[in-house]
Amino acid sequence: MASGGVARARLSEERKSWRRSHPHGFVAKPATLPDGSVNLMLWNCVVPGKQGTDWEGGHFPLTLHFTEDYPSRPPDCKFPAGFFHVNVYKTGSVCLSILGSAWKPSITVWQILIGIQGLLDNPNPASSAQNLCYKLFIEDMPEYKSRVRQQAKRYPSLM
Repeated sequence: MASGGVARARLSEERKSWRRSHPHGFVAKPATLPDGSVNLMLWNCVVPGKQGTDWEGGHFPLTLHFTEDYPSRPPDCKFPAGFFHVNVYKTGSVCLSILGSAWKPSITVWQILIGIQGLLDNPNPASSAQNLCYKLFIEDMPEYKSRVRQQAKRYPSLM
């Protein structure tokens, strides 16, 4: 099987598994092409803010872009451009160890999304992707938390 076949087969299995069972409040589904067919290489997802955090109440859109090298290489995970978070670049790209140096082919879409949810309220300032977020996180936590809560209100539940 060609490498692209491996990627598509794995993503097809992950889709079946997700449809049978997935964490409450999360959404992960392949994009639909204009002809109605499914694009397994691009998934539209929603990551809910964890209860009891400043992210609670938000349902944050995220795309997962897979390459033909998946699962040998992680997907590119992106929030909307301008997303406010210490570990998200202005382009929306997520900076998370399991999407880089700690990637393992056994990591699933489910684990990626749970990892990103955990990152929301537990940023890694040692791997900052946005200067303003980092500065507020380190120097002005009340303002940082205020901006997080504002962002959560911008992305209310889609359900």
